[in-house]
Amino acid sequence: MSESKPGNVATHHGPGRVIIGVYAVFAIAATSRALFQLATKFSDAPIAYLLSALAALIYVFITVLLWQGTPASLKHARTFIAVELVGVLVVGTWSFLDPAAFPRATVWSHFGEGYGFIPLLLPIAGLVYVRRSNNRSANETDVS
Repeated sequence: MSESKPGNVATHHGPGRVIIGVYAVFAIAATSRALFQLATKFSDAPIAYLLSALAALIYVFITVLLWQGTPASLKHARTFIAVELVGVLVVGTWSFLDPAAFPRATVWSHFGEGYGFIPLLLPIAGLVYVRRSNNRSANETDVS
């Protein structure tokens, strides 16, 4: 079991472990997919593939920041998760309004439909978790 250091929020157990695990899976999957698409099929759907690469990069940053679990890293994670949510909403809407711009799907197309809508739900869960972690950290600091 991992212990949290003073000043750190324990993100390595309970819901934190699940959220970090899902982000890690998405980071690996999206990065692999984006690298393959950019290397072999870029001309087929450049917008979609560049957006997939952006999503992958965001997933990697969020995974690392949540894993660190410090108040500062959680603050940065919250920013990246908010960007992720905006990206899902913008790309999801854009992919419905202008399907020609997305001849190939991205992880965020149609609000993550191809991934069981997890890309839409994950940032919401992430924001809730970070908020609760920050509240818990503030309460522990107040008690100390």
